[in-house]
Amino acid sequence: MSDIVIYENGNVELKATIENETLWLNQKQMEELFGRERSVISKHIRNIFKENELEEEMVCANFAHTTQHGAIKHKTQTQNIKFYNLDVIISVGYRVKSKQGTQFRIWANKILKEYLLKGYSLNKDKLQQQKLQELEQTIQLIKQSIENEKLSTIEAKGFVEIISNYAKSWALLQGYDEQSLEEIVQTNESRFVLDYDEAKEAIAELKKALIKKGEATKLFGQEKAGEFKGNLLNIYQSFGGIDLIPSLEAKSANLLYYVIKGHPFNDGNKRIGAYLFVLFLHKNNILYKSNGEAKINDNALASIALLVAQSHPDQKEIIIKLVINMLYEAE
Repeated sequence: MSDIVIYENGNVELKATIENETLWLNQKQMEELFGRERSVISKHIRNIFKENELEEEMVCANFAHTTQHGAIKHKTQTQNIKFYNLDVIISVGYRVKSKQGTQFRIWANKILKEYLLKGYSLNKDKLQQQKLQELEQTIQLIKQSIENEKLSTIEAKGFVEIISNYAKSWALLQGYDEQSLEEIVQTNESRFVLDYDEAKEAIAELKKALIKKGEATKLFGQEKAGEFKGNLLNIYQSFGGIDLIPSLEAKSANLLYYVIKGHPFNDGNKRIGAYLFVLFLHKNNILYKSNGEAKINDNALASIALLVAQSHPDQKEIIIKLVINMLYEAE
């Protein structure tokens, strides 16, 4: 266990514990970091767990802390103090309203951009040229989205998820050669075909749930002149009895792209695209890893949806490859 400075704005120089490859702060330290009283920090932490943004047992830990005994001179006492990992710290940082909270968000976005641009040392002589170009295009696409959009907590975490899980399938370490690269093995056996009626029924259920929570209006999911039906037909096109989009991973990626980028609905295209993407993967039994976790979590999916929405039409191919590689890399 060791301490490092994680944030400094002229007023605060805070040290955090490193344990299990992540950073940990207790509530008192977060009070100092964000310049707000404990009740505010506690409220945000409760809401983070209440809204199922994070699972409490996965992001909290009790660490033994030794202090001077209050009543007996020269005697120490040990007590367990609850600490929260970096996921919680970032979530609180994007929720809290204070001058230091704003400075933290500026700092966090700056670090994220630097990580995107400098986080991987690439030896171009050891990379396949195509892979290098794909990596550079993806980094540029994510960087552009970060600069053009005020990120939410989920989107910020999602970009980190994309970088950590996806980029390593391209950023090859020195000493690798072309023979050591693994080809992406995609799933061609279709177990479920998403037809128009079932998709519309699923969208109606989503709309009903969102309206109940006050997160959608009657315009949500209203189709524009049968455009969505065309989106579904596109992913199942065939020639000579052979699917033009052969794999389930590619079909799901194209479905996500068509719905978000094509705007076939009056409202809710990003949410509907993400919802149908997950439904398609789930019905075809390729949504989860062998340990039961989703291959693409909510944070990464929210960020991918943002990338699709902000991308140029000529970036479609790199978007599709991004989604497919995310599904592959998660295995």
